[in-house]
Amino acid sequence: MTNYKPKDFAELVGVSVKTLQRWDRDGILKANRTPTNRRYYTYDQYLQFRGIQTENDIRDVVIYARVSTRNQKDDLKNQVEFLKQFCNSKGMIVSQCIEEFGSGLNYNRKKWNKLLEEVMENKIKIIAISNKDRFIRFGYDWFEKFCERFHTKIIIVNNEALSPNEEFVQDIISILHVFSCRLYGLRKYKNQIKKDEDIAKELQNRD
Repeated sequence: MTNYKPKDFAELVGVSVKTLQRWDRDGILKANRTPTNRRYYTYDQYLQFRGIQTENDIRDVVIYARVSTRNQKDDLKNQVEFLKQFCNSKGMIVSQCIEEFGSGLNYNRKKWNKLLEEVMENKIKIIAISNKDRFIRFGYDWFEKFCERFHTKIIIVNNEALSPNEEFVQDIISILHVFSCRLYGLRKYKNQIKKDEDIAKELQNRD
């Protein structure tokens, strides 16, 4: 179950925090309370606010598993088996099992993009993943909110063992490579500017 702080929930439903506080006082939308008396809201409250009936929701439950290379087939298989066991233990019937090879830095993964399209088509109820970085390496929070806009919940089982360390190292190296190339290009550009300026000064001195 996803819980939201008042600020996050207010942003999700498109009202101010003061409006939430007023609704809480008036009994329109009651906030939950932590043992320390802090307000919070749940994902079910969000669905209720949007008028979505969760009991008769027959949209797909999807397992999404990813590794970077085909050399990690065993890791991919372990992810899938783990997620299937988790869904079975929760009584969730899996409609799709998506297995994909590709970097978590790549936003153009074919199956991942197809999944997001189905989210936008309101076909997906739940996406189960073993860890955030299996879905996307950076920017997960944005994609989670994106899915929530279409009433799709991402369940993170949070098994760090299914997130290969060598893959993280490869992604870091990729990032360093990109910025190194940009930095090299910038230096080259600066050198060319300096060279052009020196030529211009030389011509001015000749005149």
